[in-house]
Amino acid sequence: MPHDRATPQTTPEAAAGVPPEPSADAVLPALPTERRAGCPFDPPAGLAAPDGAPLRRMRCADGHIGWLVTGHAAARAVLADPRISSRYELLHPPMPIPGMPSELPPAPVGDMTGIDPPAHTRFRRLLTGKFTVRRMRQLSERVEQFTTECLDAMEQAGPPADLVEAFAHPVPALMICELLGVPYTDRERFRSEVATLTDQTADAEAKGAAFTALHRYLHELVLAKRAEPTDDLLSDLTGSDLTDEELSGIGGLLLAAGLDTTANMLALGTFALLSDPDRLRELRADPALAGQAVEELLRYLSVADPLLRAALEDIEVEGRLIRAGETVAVSVQAANRDPHRFPDPDRLDLHRRATGHLAFGHGIHQCLGQQLARVEMTVAFPALFARFPTLRLAVPAHEVPLRDRNNIYGVTRLPVTWDEA
Repeated sequence: MPHDRATPQTTPEAAAGVPPEPSADAVLPALPTERRAGCPFDPPAGLAAPDGAPLRRMRCADGHIGWLVTGHAAARAVLADPRISSRYELLHPPMPIPGMPSELPPAPVGDMTGIDPPAHTRFRRLLTGKFTVRRMRQLSERVEQFTTECLDAMEQAGPPADLVEAFAHPVPALMICELLGVPYTDRERFRSEVATLTDQTADAEAKGAAFTALHRYLHELVLAKRAEPTDDLLSDLTGSDLTDEELSGIGGLLLAAGLDTTANMLALGTFALLSDPDRLRELRADPALAGQAVEELLRYLSVADPLLRAALEDIEVEGRLIRAGETVAVSVQAANRDPHRFPDPDRLDLHRRATGHLAFGHGIHQCLGQQLARVEMTVAFPALFARFPTLRLAVPAHEVPLRDRNNIYGVTRLPVTWDEA
């Protein structure tokens, strides 16, 4: 019998139905972060597997071989599985963090994003009723007021303007400060700390100092709320069983999240619309399209990425075995561009029914403030383009500085101009 090809060998693992470990060249060497030149709104090209696989092996910054999930169905499965943990100390970051110890510390007290049930359940139950769809929609009048005030100031100052400073940051900052009961006049005390905490290039010492400063500020505020409660979320929570440290931690988390994500969605979303005249024309012609347009922009841009998890036990996802202890990086950007879930996913389509996108995550850690973010964007985008019908970029698109080394993607500045009446 000729032996012109190797005879397949059945290993015990294969016989048991366990997928074999990948060869070294099959492991993605690092999390892809480089975007194609001239394509600031598309995910890094390297996220998409050549064979369309929804998950594949990836090497983390410390050498740990974990998983990168890019398929929509696989991402939902991972984020909803109770056997998958969010605890920081179990994670292997996919990107290096300067000065960070080899093992991550546990989540600070009050940081719900880095803990599992039952501790997570206790915090979540206290907060869920504060962020209902109905309650957030009741805030729309205040959002409209703050939006109008920012647009008035922008118009009075005249062109050109940095849309980040003039509009995208102030609107959500005013809202989250009012909701929590944080004096807006104190915003510069915590704005730089929030920026440092989300900066992937900041070293561990700088991040530690920023966290300490933010926590100290919130702790002082919590003590003031306990002494003299006012009509706001932090004051409401002083009546719960939360300790001062827990309440300070929750306040810091909500403040940072409410400032950073929505501000970057407003700025990057405006950049995307100004770069696509046909889509902008559609939105201007039909302001009622705003709600649907916001969902599509959330899907299309997916500014918060990736979401990290760790397997607590062996689980199977899409036919692949994720072993206990392995880190799983869920790329929301890639999952929201999965053609199996969203046809023609690389096209911004304001008429698309983008329900089911993962821009706010999925499962028990899905973003608490998502309804507030929706209200803010649904009000802000139409108001901006109605006030400034000739709004346009003040620099070539390739000169807009991207915020591509942060946990939250966006732009650092968005120079715009318009024709004065």
